Amino acid sequence: MAPKARLAAYKVCWSAGCYDSDILAAFDAAVSDGVDVISLSVGGVVVPYYLDAIAIGSFGAVDCGVFVSASAGNGGPGGLSVTNVAPWVTTVGAGTIDRDFPADVKLGNGKVISGVSLYGGPGLASGKMYPVVYAGNGDGGDGYSGSLCVEGSLDPKFVEGKIVLCDRGANSRAAKGEVVKMAGGVGMILANGVFDGEGLVADCHVLPATAVGASGGDEIRKYLSAAAKSNIVFKGTRVNVRPAPVVSSFSARGPNPESPEILKPDVIAPGLNILAAWPDKIGPSGIPSDKRKIEFNILSGTSMACPHVSGLAALLKAAHPDWSPAAIRSALMTTAYTVDNRGNVSTVLDFGAGHVHPQKAMDPGLIYDITSFDYIDFLCNSNYTLNNIQVATRRNADCSGAKRAGHAGNLNYPSLSVVFQQYGKHHMSTHFIRTVTNVGDAKSVYKVTIRPPGETLVTVQPEKLVFRRVGQKLNFLVRVQTTAVKLAPGASSMRSGSIIWSDGKHTVTSPIVVTMQQPL
Repeated sequence: MAPKARLAAYKVCWSAGCYDSDILAAFDAAVSDGVDVISLSVGGVVVPYYLDAIAIGSFGAVDCGVFVSASAGNGGPGGLSVTNVAPWVTTVGAGTIDRDFPADVKLGNGKVISGVSLYGGPGLASGKMYPVVYAGNGDGGDGYSGSLCVEGSLDPKFVEGKIVLCDRGANSRAAKGEVVKMAGGVGMILANGVFDGEGLVADCHVLPATAVGASGGDEIRKYLSAAAKSNIVFKGTRVNVRPAPVVSSFSARGPNPESPEILKPDVIAPGLNILAAWPDKIGPSGIPSDKRKIEFNILSGTSMACPHVSGLAALLKAAHPDWSPAAIRSALMTTAYTVDNRGNVSTVLDFGAGHVHPQKAMDPGLIYDITSFDYIDFLCNSNYTLNNIQVATRRNADCSGAKRAGHAGNLNYPSLSVVFQQYGKHHMSTHFIRTVTNVGDAKSVYKVTIRPPGETLVTVQPEKLVFRRVGQKLNFLVRVQTTAVKLAPGASSMRSGSIIWSDGKHTVTSPIVVTMQQPL
């Protein structure tokens, strides 16, 4: 993303995990070293901000003008899985790119199940069909641990000379291959569980192996019999894949468990099968017994998506040295796109504002800026105590001005999110106040286009913003009105739309999300 950027690395993770004390020390060291961007491919469970070392460390960094991007987490595709949700952090989910690594399973009945793999060693003999077995059908053990191919669970007599079908879960994907290899298997098919769905991740396996989706795994299990045979056909690299980008199945999803008024993740960036440099002390599979040495490797995760955005932030900071971290995030969010190369769309809880678009982010037209005082007002309006706010921000907090901000949703964020609790009320409404700063042309007129969420009335006043100079700030008011929907107790429904400001040259898009909740 930013090949000329200078890098400083701060080690916070060890074999036993990543300690809060190291994370806080690294943030403070980076800030005192004068970095412009902090890239954090680390995350834990969501807790209130005053108990969250990443939230505390990143507030201190942002307070000093340092942009912080962090991984959204790999707990998808279930809802409420997003982590690193503090509003001062830019939270990055993962999308696919238009390149993949097909490795198909050819069954004895002529069927071909598509899969992916990065295995590059000697393949299986082409044209030959090998016996294939499901690890969970082996003798001995409890069947369940066998199906997951965990260490010591496979009987060599059952798997020797065969291709073994293993289920995902419990141990790492590459470790399962090692278990199969040690037991004498010649290849492995790694099947997604129901929860993993059809999202595939390619791995650098230690034996000929491929990953297939949940439905592919089911089809192979159905085919299995005493005489079942298969082979794995490795097809190398395929480019110009459609559709792309797609939100990766593992990418953590919203809504935001700690602050529902703030839509997270903020954006998505490339995070599936990402090629990058690799240290020579460790094999490409990451398994201790893997003695292969390589200079580059391919990995997947929101840990790969986050540094893409960190690099883009460095480019934006170089082009606009006076921009705050919030301004950089605003530029990335309001210029993001939400449609893949086939025209498909997923939901804002999957991708936030959308997939980053670097060229457009360089010239966003308008930005939504936020100061440290705004974040403190947000915490006040989120019912944090003064003591909790002081712990989270390491500042003397004052909540006396927070009432002016109105409510937590009035933080000047580039996205708008509201949660309505349906306590027997039929009509519900709220308002948002937003301030935009002109960073485009001196004399420009922006007109608003409203794409309201379903069953929702959205009005914006004024409908036209007339700027006379660069740096000028103008406010607008967004009113949201909706009516109750039929929901079971404890259930919720989410609808989304957008508010788009345009001067004919720039398009500044903000997602708007309306969530209805039926209390228990």
